[in-house]
Amino acid sequence: MTDKLILKLNGKVAELVLNHPKRRNALNLEMWSAIPGLIAKVEASDARSLIIHGGEVGHFAAGADISEFQTKWGTAETAGTAAQALADATSSIEHCAIPTIAAIEKSCMGAGLSVATAADIRIIAEGAKIGLPPAKLGASYPFEDLRRLVDIIGLAPTRDLMLTARVIEADEAMQLGLATRWAGQGKAFSTALELADQMAHLSPWSQRTAKTQLSRIGAGQRTETPDMRALQVEGFLNPDFVEGYTAFLEKRKPSF
Repeated sequence: MTDKLILKLNGKVAELVLNHPKRRNALNLEMWSAIPGLIAKVEASDARSLIIHGGEVGHFAAGADISEFQTKWGTAETAGTAAQALADATSSIEHCAIPTIAAIEKSCMGAGLSVATAADIRIIAEGAKIGLPPAKLGASYPFEDLRRLVDIIGLAPTRDLMLTARVIEADEAMQLGLATRWAGQGKAFSTALELADQMAHLSPWSQRTAKTQLSRIGAGQRTETPDMRALQVEGFLNPDFVEGYTAFLEKRKPSF
């Protein structure tokens, strides 16, 4: 495990805090390797949602830790190992069983954007700067991370960001649809926490089901399959729905 990531399990809201201040939260191989295990701990807890943020460092993530490129990415073998660790980390965030929220302040570059686009919801604060710098470094961006970005903002804007390596700010991120929600400077985490508290009163069964359905759609599925129909049928039989409609009839808030 690494001290550059801090996991906080606070009842219904979990936090994954990026904690690499010397590098403005740039992600290194140690951090990538630790993320799947931390996500598994979140899934095994009572948390209803996960907020990923930069904590007291202020920055979300300035990218990948370039200082280790020569040693950790210097050969085909080590580069392959590192690339797999990165892919496993972002995949674990994307497929986390509970809703995930990226609370973005200041820098969100390259690898930081990989983490952010793997989350379900992105709250981007005023003053944040977002960019994809591979063309400035002669590097390649992971295919799955590009796929997620295209799914979110479309192919043409992704081409623009990748081929120009330009940096955009929160207002343009909002216009492009990259930001799910906008927050005032320094307010990304508090906005995320408020949202997580609201979501904690919703049905976790419904949220898990929605994530499953949306993942299928994101992967290109366009027609209903028997297992997706079975989920719909299960929805009318599971305890959350019984509680939901009973609460509605009794004119009270449901207790999920």
